[in-house]
Amino acid sequence: MTSEEFKKRTKAFEYGCIAVAVKFPESYLGRHLRGQLISCSTSVAANYRAACLAQTKPAFITKISIAVEECDESDFWLTLAVDHELEGHDALAPLISEARELTAILNASRKTAATALDAGKK
Repeated sequence: MTSEEFKKRTKAFEYGCIAVAVKFPESYLGRHLRGQLISCSTSVAANYRAACLAQTKPAFITKISIAVEECDESDFWLTLAVDHELEGHDALAPLISEARELTAILNASRKTAATALDAGKK
C-alpha cells in the first residue's frame, strides 16, 4: 500500500468515526465520547500525514507514534460506546476492526523505522 493509499484509508477511518460520533445521544457520556472520538480519530490521519512529511527519521518516529496512540485510543472510545450502548456493536464493529488494523500497520511502520534508525547508529 502506498502512502497516498494509506492517507486515504486513515481519512476514511476519520470520516467513519465522525459519522457515528455525531449520532451519539445528547447525554453527558454521549457528548464526552463524541468529543474524544472525533479528536483522536482525526489525529490519526493528521499525524500520519505529518509523518509522511517528516524531515528526519526521529521526527517520523515521533509523528507515527502519536498516530499509533491516537488510533488505539479511537479503538478504546469505540469499544466504550458499544459497552455503554451508545451505538450498537454491528454499527461500530467495522470501525473497531479498522482501528485495530490501522494500529497494527502504524506500529509495524514505527518498529521498522526505529530498527533502521538503531542500525544507522552502529
